[in-house]
Amino acid sequence: MDLLVVGAGEIGRWVADTVSADAAPADVSVAFADRDTAVAADAADGRDARTVAADGDTVHDVVCLAVPMSAVPAAVEAYAPRAERAIVDVSGEMTDAIDAMGAHAPGLERASYHPLFAPPRVPGNVAVVVDAGGPAVEAITESIEAGGNEVFETTATEHDEAMETVQAGAHAAVLAWRLAGSEVREEFHTPVSAALDDVADTVTEGSPAVYAEIQRAFDGADELADAAAEIAAADEAAFTALYERARGDGDARDRHE
Repeated sequence: MDLLVVGAGEIGRWVADTVSADAAPADVSVAFADRDTAVAADAADGRDARTVAADGDTVHDVVCLAVPMSAVPAAVEAYAPRAERAIVDVSGEMTDAIDAMGAHAPGLERASYHPLFAPPRVPGNVAVVVDAGGPAVEAITESIEAGGNEVFETTATEHDEAMETVQAGAHAAVLAWRLAGSEVREEFHTPVSAALDDVADTVTEGSPAVYAEIQRAFDGADELADAAAEIAAADEAAFTALYERARGDGDARDRHE
């Protein structure tokens, strides 16, 4: 398999390493393309990989798009002609990605993967929507699983709705807690606040651009703000009802009831 990874950041490098690790050297070759040629060169350095021009015309068996979510539709249009067998993405948003691949690569195998972790924390769960399966997509899935990851199938709608809670809402909650809170001595931390502090450290060690993309792509923060305002305004009876909903009593977790 000749794999072109478009976007030579952490996730793009994870894709290259994962696919290469599960194949004999003669069975896979990797090329990186990035608008920043220095980033592509750095990704290729130390790996059995090469670089190609981001705006070139090289053709590869498989093209994997590891670009920001907002850039995926345009990237699909630009790179679909450079794929012979399959085009996939690992951006984290699936509806627009699948729609774009269907429109611009109707004759290719197509899939959208979402590693639900940052590469330093592998292995983990990887969501996938297989829009048009085949041997190339199966090989990629098998490589990801061989790395100890759990690949599970979903739909674009189910995935993107879940991201409103597990990404947009969760990140907003953690960042809001950190921004609203005051610095306190270590001795004052409770088990709950200490755990939140650790999570906030994890969230803020990444790139703000990545987290901004998530907030733009998915709803979740507004509902979080509404829930926080409801808690702040609640009397004892109302607070008890909200607490019971949060605990999961009955159908309490349904935010839309």
